[in-house]
Amino acid sequence: MKPNTGKNILLLMADQMTPSSLRIHGNTVSKTPRIDALARQGVVFDSAYCASPLCAPSRFALMAGKLPSRIGAYDNAAELAAQTLTFAHYLRAAGYRTVLSGKMHFCGPDQLHGFEERLTTDIYPADFGWVPDWERPDVRPSWYHNMSSVLEAGPCVRTNQLDFDDEVTFTVRQKLYDIARERQAGSDARPFCVVASLTHPHDPYAIPAAYWNLYRDDEIDMPRTTLTLGESDPHSRRLRHVCENDRTPPTEQHIRNARRAYYGALSYVDAQFGAILDTLDATGLGEDTIVIVTSDHGDMLGERGLWYKMTFFENAARVPLIVHVPKAYGARRVSVSVSTIDLLPTLVELATGTRDMAWPDPIDGRSLVPHLQGDAGHDEAFGEYLAEGALAPIVMIRRGPYKFIHTPADPDQLFDLQADPGELTNLANDPAYARTVEGFLAEVRHRWDLEALHRDVLASQRRRRFHYAATTQGRIQAWDWQPFSDASQRYMRNHIDLDTLEAMARFPRVAHE
Repeated sequence: MKPNTGKNILLLMADQMTPSSLRIHGNTVSKTPRIDALARQGVVFDSAYCASPLCAPSRFALMAGKLPSRIGAYDNAAELAAQTLTFAHYLRAAGYRTVLSGKMHFCGPDQLHGFEERLTTDIYPADFGWVPDWERPDVRPSWYHNMSSVLEAGPCVRTNQLDFDDEVTFTVRQKLYDIARERQAGSDARPFCVVASLTHPHDPYAIPAAYWNLYRDDEIDMPRTTLTLGESDPHSRRLRHVCENDRTPPTEQHIRNARRAYYGALSYVDAQFGAILDTLDATGLGEDTIVIVTSDHGDMLGERGLWYKMTFFENAARVPLIVHVPKAYGARRVSVSVSTIDLLPTLVELATGTRDMAWPDPIDGRSLVPHLQGDAGHDEAFGEYLAEGALAPIVMIRRGPYKFIHTPADPDQLFDLQADPGELTNLANDPAYARTVEGFLAEVRHRWDLEALHRDVLASQRRRRFHYAATTQGRIQAWDWQPFSDASQRYMRNHIDLDTLEAMARFPRVAHE
């Protein structure tokens, strides 16, 4: 690979953050001043999509620049194979220091996937315990979401998610201080790629009073579209069963509480991002650091009677995407559709200055640098859903004004998002759109072998369920990442002279007359 450009990269990830909840996309309730400031100075993608509306498949696809089916990223218990190349591998090969703190939902024994350092464990298990079962669609997985996140929404003092995200923020800030001190000492001058990945505003919808009280009940907007079980499409009906939406239906106050706590969690995320950005500036690293803000997927938040994700409706499938490159690209909005799988080639181009490199393994994503430059860029995004609530592969094509959703198990869906942003009118059976539908169907047949993919998913589910049952017998050897900290190299230790140690740890160094 070419020598690197020397630009640092800071990727700030939230979990389950839907664009419709942010002021930068027209929301008037949320309070996220640091995200808003980045958006005013950076490039905002108004139509960015995840590759799959579920945590692990989306994250694996983002890391690898490939659609989930190309890397076996079927669900939240899918293994990301160690040989799968990620943007961390490419940047590390280009001379970058690659660091991950927080959630990436890696399943399997490889818990680094190209990262040189990992500062925290993951909040979710690394084993195969959450494998769906398409062969028993009527059996609800006991380990999956139910409606307790909504029914019990409200203020709290502490949660495991707060424990996790506070640790992520602390470790990232500490790592930035360490990087600055090491550069000052001349011991490691490499540019860095640091990923700070929080688990908020993911449910359960619980947040401390300081953030809950930033909002009032009377200012919380309610879902725009409410549908009954009978009014829902087949996939949505299955999701309502998986999450028990109609077995324990929320009241209007439950819904308001959940959305208020979600807004509070957004403000918490914004504060964590702000603390990291302040550290970046305090260490003098800010001017040479590209900052990217995104999420793995969105949250339905009660729209259409749905919660969480797992669907290609806008609230779940769209993600925020801000790219802030100091002194390089002016502030602008990008209206065409792009995907988070485009981030790998984008990061590689920003890091090396190379767009049309010879990839050691072909990717599906395309660089977003033309969009950053204000030039013509691609306008399409593809998605796959292969997990809970599905009976067969569900695929999505987003291009121009249209979103097309297809699965062999259900009727097709076609929406014109310019004319119908609420996705209330399915045009798939409208004779006026017959040629449009046929064009999309021909593209689906060309791009995917859905029968073969269905067989692969079923076989993978069977293998992993058997694997989990076998490896949880007797002594269990966990794959969960165990962060290592060498205490002998921290704080005051006798193997280093006191003045030398103090000088090494102080940033900036004291300038003696």
